[in-house]
Amino acid sequence: MDTSVFENVESNVRSYCRNFPTVFTKAKGSVMIAEDGKEYIDFFAGAGALNFGHNPEKINEKLISYLQSDGIIHSMDMYTAPKRAFLEYFQANILAPRGLDYKVQFAGPTGTNAVEAAVKLARKVKGRQNIFAMMGAFHGMTMGALALTTDRCSREGAGQILPNVTHIPTPDMFPGLDTVAYMEKLITDDHSGVEKPAAIILETVQADGGINVFDVEWLKALRALCDRHDVLLIADDIQVGCGRTGNFFSFERAGIQPDMVTISKSIGGCGMPLSLVLFKPELDIWEPGQHTGTFRGNQLSLIAGKAGLEIFIEENITAEVNRKAEIVEEFLRNEIVTLDSRIKYRGLGLIWGVDFSGFDTDMTKPLIAACFRNGLIIERVGRDNNVLKIMPPLVIEDELLVKGLQIIRDSLKEVL
Repeated sequence: MDTSVFENVESNVRSYCRNFPTVFTKAKGSVMIAEDGKEYIDFFAGAGALNFGHNPEKINEKLISYLQSDGIIHSMDMYTAPKRAFLEYFQANILAPRGLDYKVQFAGPTGTNAVEAAVKLARKVKGRQNIFAMMGAFHGMTMGALALTTDRCSREGAGQILPNVTHIPTPDMFPGLDTVAYMEKLITDDHSGVEKPAAIILETVQADGGINVFDVEWLKALRALCDRHDVLLIADDIQVGCGRTGNFFSFERAGIQPDMVTISKSIGGCGMPLSLVLFKPELDIWEPGQHTGTFRGNQLSLIAGKAGLEIFIEENITAEVNRKAEIVEEFLRNEIVTLDSRIKYRGLGLIWGVDFSGFDTDMTKPLIAACFRNGLIIERVGRDNNVLKIMPPLVIEDELLVKGLQIIRDSLKEVL
């Protein structure tokens, strides 16, 4: 396969292709197919953009039909039939059954656009500049979202100071440290040197941070902290929402309601670009046109997004994810950690991490290379990229799920 044009013309910033050095031509369900015909099970799922798999027929049929009807494709934020249908379905089938009263803002087409809008609005509402974000967080690559993000390599790419964010240690970093009490002290102590934040933003499960699952009681305590001190709580559900953790929203397991929620990736149905900010109605103090984007509310994405929501409801994805979670957890417990006592695992739903930080050498780079040779696409995340991230499409067949896990086991044996 000829990859010379990519190496000669495309920027050095290209990333995932370095771990998966082949040319892909087709994909269906949970399988990607390369130019040479080799098939790969997908445990990457477009970094969470493909919860409903590659080219789901129900979504593709609606996209093709809409294109053939000469339906409007680009409309800025004008009223359209696809936007009306999406909003009606989303409100009736996702928000209302959960007792969530949110306004919906269509941001630009990527997740980082939603984060930028949420943080901008939080600062506007509260009249304060500082934001609390968690160490280990990933919220995007544009300047405002990058200021919230903590990995050194990404931040160094900014080329400038990233201000007005205070990063908070997570409970797993310092066992025994009450990090909610720590935040309270920062807010209330007149000698903390830290400005009271407008908002606290977090992923309830840190994905790129290493599959760090925040405890339910900790999340409840964080919600109470925000209520006590007039601070907005923003849940970033861009990667771990849309059913990934077992519920549609990742925060549902804690029984809390954030003031704002950012969602993108799989809300576009099948990888189509779409991102939303949800927020309580009283926070909607935008002036018309005060936050815009040429491709906000992409019409094809709204068609695909509604179809994705229909799949979530009609195929009972919540039950399926929780059932498959047991398959993954049992396999990791019985087939992976038994290979070496230094291996740890954690996760929920269909996002799991296998942690190799107990080794004194890089285990994950040769492991994902071995997995790729053996027909599995999977990435590594976390501190020093020491965590293997298992994140298949939510609709993956049991047979393929187990086969992919077996490839991890067999590849790990090779590396060990």
